[in-house]
Amino acid sequence: MTAPVLVSCAGATHTGLRRTLNEDAHLAASPVFLVADGMGGHDAGERASAAVIAEFAGLVGKESLGLEEVRRALADARTAVEELVTQGTSRAGTTLSGVVVASVDGIGYWLAVNIGDSRTYRFADGELEQITVDHSVIQELLEDGQITPEAAMSDPRRNIITRAIGAGSTTDADYWLFPAELGDRMMICSDGLTSEVSEQRIAEILGTEPSPQRAAQLLTAEAVDAGGRDNVTVVIVDAVSVATHPGSIVHSDEIDEDTRPREAVNGEVR
Repeated sequence: MTAPVLVSCAGATHTGLRRTLNEDAHLAASPVFLVADGMGGHDAGERASAAVIAEFAGLVGKESLGLEEVRRALADARTAVEELVTQGTSRAGTTLSGVVVASVDGIGYWLAVNIGDSRTYRFADGELEQITVDHSVIQELLEDGQITPEAAMSDPRRNIITRAIGAGSTTDADYWLFPAELGDRMMICSDGLTSEVSEQRIAEILGTEPSPQRAAQLLTAEAVDAGGRDNVTVVIVDAVSVATHPGSIVHSDEIDEDTRPREAVNGEVR
């Protein structure tokens, strides 16, 4: 049996210029493509992000995954991070964003998952589309019309998130299910990329560099060259073979229950 989506994928990461530890972790192995951005100080964030990725690594090698499998892995990941808290790393937490290959009646789909302010994008037909919605104070201010996108880039609250795995948060992730198309290029990244490199520049690199590995490395390097104020991680996933049909994005509200409202996460600033 052939997987519903065959991919070419790669990842790159960098500590950045101002951090001594890289608290990001990532997974790029079919059918799971994820980025986790840890927080908590000292090595708490590094351990939290690594623990979450380790739980999802057990799904590697399957042809596709369903929503319940992803949710079970997320629940196990949350338990793993909570165990870090009992060991004394009380502020351990991490974001999580990415996609897994899914199947609906044999048709190839992407199932996106997000909690926190790491992001998942789709680049297709020359257009860059942000699939996930940040769980952050700035995002809520943008949605309420209290701040402009331009002002958001320099607002001192831009790193305060409202959901996480750990760090006192218990709110579920958001999920989106949408058909995969031949030529889709999915990009998952920590906010160390998007806080330094514009979406226009990201689209230029994704559109001109055919190699997933080279594209991930170029994007990471640009973020570092632009200031490298945070850890930077990028995962690129190209759909090279898809059992597909046209369709529109379906948000998690239409898959299952609404996962809002959002909650504060101890005012965590990363």
